Order: sequence, then structure tokens, then C-alpha cells
Amino acid sequence: MVWKIEKSWHTVLKGELSKPYIRELKDFIDSQRKLESEVYPAENEVFSAFSHAPFNRVKVVIMGQDPYHGRNQAHGLSFSVKEGVKTPPSLKNIYKELEADVGVEIPGHGCLEKWSRQGVLLLNATLTVRKAEPKSHYNKGWERFTDAVCKQLLEQKEHLVFILWGKSAKEKITNIENFAKYSEKHCILTAAHPSPYSATAGFFGCQHFSQSNKYLAKWGQSLIDWRL
Repeated sequence: MVWKIEKSWHTVLKGELSKPYIRELKDFIDSQRKLESEVYPAENEVFSAFSHAPFNRVKVVIMGQDPYHGRNQAHGLSFSVKEGVKTPPSLKNIYKELEADVGVEIPGHGCLEKWSRQGVLLLNATLTVRKAEPKSHYNKGWERFTDAVCKQLLEQKEHLVFILWGKSAKEKITNIENFAKYSEKHCILTAAHPSPYSATAGFFGCQHFSQSNKYLAKWGQSLIDWRL
């Protein structure tokens, strides 16, 4: 096994992690880290989303694209940055919608770990990126791996909420084989991306935070405390 991942996820993804492309992906990332250009997040944070939200605790999935590509920003959770780091524009818009939807006061930091510890899987389509080069690790194998993650969630669990902001996030889920069959037992919420370029085109007013909790309540699950 070339990568260690949280125990419950390791059990679920054991077969996927043993496939040849995983070794190729690991070799690629190792070679990238040896170059002068930095790779984010740090090696020990690549699988943080899984560590904070074990498979048996996942209730909500928020899909991102790839990690932030600025120094000290990415730490393995989609849309999240470490405390003390300036809140990125997309996350600022997420906070605006959060306040408008459920009345949560906008926090003074951008760390979403509290969400993930409650079972919100903050998953990016690709889990690494080169400094200052967005999408630099696309088409290297991460998408295949995170497709497998999503498929296991769709197949093995029931009554999950998938929050898909933007075209790429929606396609990430809907392109999975037999998606229509799996989607019948889950809640799929879609909206425009929270980026300043698209937030006014359908992200603001989506009410995904309140809708998520309404769905979880319907199926007798504990609600997400969205306060940070």
C-alpha cells in the first residue's frame, strides 16, 4: 500500500489503493515535491478530509476542484484554509450565504475543520497542486481516485447530502456510472460556484445549509452545526 489513509476509509478503498495507477500517481507527486516548485498541501495533510470525517460518520459531501495554490492555504479540506490565513473570495461568499440562510455570524477565520469533524467530507476532485499553478495536477490519477470515493459513498451509504457548487462539481458526481440509480437514495444539491465570477448567477440564495439539515432531520440523523 503506497499511502496510509484513515482506517475506515482504508477498508472501503483497499481495492482502489492497490491499483497500478495509484503507484504511478504517488511517483508523480513524489517527483513534483523534489522539484523547486512547492506542492500543496503538505504530505501529511493530503488526506485530511478523510481523517476528519471517517467513512461511517459522513453525512454531507461538499465537492471542490483542487487545493488552494498559495503558500500556507491548502490543508486537505475543500474551500478551507488554516486559521490565520486570509479568507479566500469564494469562502467569503460561502459565509455570506451561510449567514443569509441560517443566520450564522460570519467567522473571522477560514478553517472549516469543525464542519468536517461533524461528518462533512470536504473533498476536492484533485488532492494536490503545484504552487501558483491551479489544476497543475489534473489528469494524473486523482480524479479516478476521488470518483471511486464518491462511488463508494453512493453505493454503500444512504441519505447523504451532496453539495455541488459549479459545473465541475456537478459533473464529478453525475458522470459516475449508474449515478441515476444511486441518486435516488441521496439528496443532491446543485448551484453555481461561490466564486466572485459566478456567485450572483445562482449561488446566493441556494439555501443549501438549511436544506441539508432538513434532509438529515427527515431521516433521523443529527444536524450539522454550521457555526464556526
